[in-house]
Amino acid sequence: MRLSNQTLSQLPEKVVIPSYDRNNLKTKMVHLGFGAFHRAHQAVFTDIVATKHGCNWGYCEVNLIGGEKQIADLKEQDYLFSVCEMSYDNWSTRVVGVVKEALHADIDGIAKVLEVMTRPEIAIVSITVTEKGYCYLPSTASIDLNNPLIKHDIDNPATPKTLPGVIVEALRMRKEKGLKPFTVMSCDNMPENGHVTRNVVLALAKQRDRNLASWIDDNVTFPSTMVDRIVPAVTPETMEKIKKQLGGIEDPAGVAGEPFKQWVIEDNFVAGRPDWQKAGAELVTDVLPYEEMKLRMLNGSHSFLAYLGYLAGYLHIDECMQDPSYVKAARHLMINEQATTLRVKGVDLQAYADCLLDRYRNTGLKHRTWQIAMDGTLKLSQRMLDSIRFHLKNGTQFDCLALGVAAWMRYVSGVDDAGKAIEVSDPMADKLKELVANSNDNQERVKSLLSLSQVFGDDLPNNPCFVEKVIKAYLSLRDIGAKQSVKQLERIY
Repeated sequence: MRLSNQTLSQLPEKVVIPSYDRNNLKTKMVHLGFGAFHRAHQAVFTDIVATKHGCNWGYCEVNLIGGEKQIADLKEQDYLFSVCEMSYDNWSTRVVGVVKEALHADIDGIAKVLEVMTRPEIAIVSITVTEKGYCYLPSTASIDLNNPLIKHDIDNPATPKTLPGVIVEALRMRKEKGLKPFTVMSCDNMPENGHVTRNVVLALAKQRDRNLASWIDDNVTFPSTMVDRIVPAVTPETMEKIKKQLGGIEDPAGVAGEPFKQWVIEDNFVAGRPDWQKAGAELVTDVLPYEEMKLRMLNGSHSFLAYLGYLAGYLHIDECMQDPSYVKAARHLMINEQATTLRVKGVDLQAYADCLLDRYRNTGLKHRTWQIAMDGTLKLSQRMLDSIRFHLKNGTQFDCLALGVAAWMRYVSGVDDAGKAIEVSDPMADKLKELVANSNDNQERVKSLLSLSQVFGDDLPNNPCFVEKVIKAYLSLRDIGAKQSVKQLERIY
């Protein structure tokens, strides 16, 4: 038996279910990227506003590439899905009901997706497709015109395959029909995610029609956001726990995440928005300081623990937290090497760091280090390298950050400290494999990987202080392994 309108009444009393009339919801938002994070984050905020304040903003969920089963499952169960909060051994569950429609570009057709996006009532197109979905170069924060899918969209603009291509075509159609534009809101973990989204959309639009690009530039807003909730990839074990929470009813679209959630939004919408602040979101004029805080302190320490933890045999973040040396190193990284680079005001950063460590200790999450380690070529810059540039400019120390970069290099070399092969998941996996294969396992390996200008730019590979520190850290990881290299950091505390 599956979750549906018919089975809602059979759920355990402790499960929160939609108390609002779902028939009153209007599809005013299209969300691109119906993944676990969106379900556990933005959809929950919207569901809370609908539950407590009668908000009638509903979603059309869209997957452009992959995730066919997610959309099929959602349709089969009347667009309902559950979100569980995992706090050690204590779980709580709500059923989210703010989805009205769901589409997959390959199954329903891109024309249908564009038709929905050009309805007059669509006010927001929101996004969670991970960094790679933007088809951008982190070193320039603009579009990668050499991306094969971008080349396709330039040649075939009416049948786009990429996120930027779909948005540009939908906006062109709205312009031609004389409709008001929608707001484009990225909710992915990138610095200035609204700025990046605007860059790629305008760059692609200019390739097609400069008048269209000017219209978008003048009329469309791209608010930045900072999103925070740890949502591990769903496992069979998670599915069984969700089923138990639902009293034996199955929900293949269900997800589970930690109790903590945060959403900081630049309040810049051209056609209105739900009252997300009533569900705890923070509406601000400048998101960047909050983005930097989260990307460097949370995501940066997460990547640090993921690479060094996986190399040492720790499969989950909570296992890293059982190693005192890893806890000390993560806290030193956050307080002494990340917090000092930030511009955010009015936040107790030591308390924030301690809060993050408590969240990492949550044994209910089982957040895989391998999952966090994915796509490092797209993540290193905002999580570690920008902070390193700050330290190089100011002559301050960055031993933990250097070890984190070196750990990424050991990780993408493809073998952990026990000699087991690592499955490296990265959009540049083939290039990484080539660089590793053609370099010796010493300083040559470091310099080979530093040649990736898309990741390191031209400045860092030519900075002797940076190169020397990373080589030293890399050789330590090679010679004594991750656990001992992390333990040796204690000399700087």
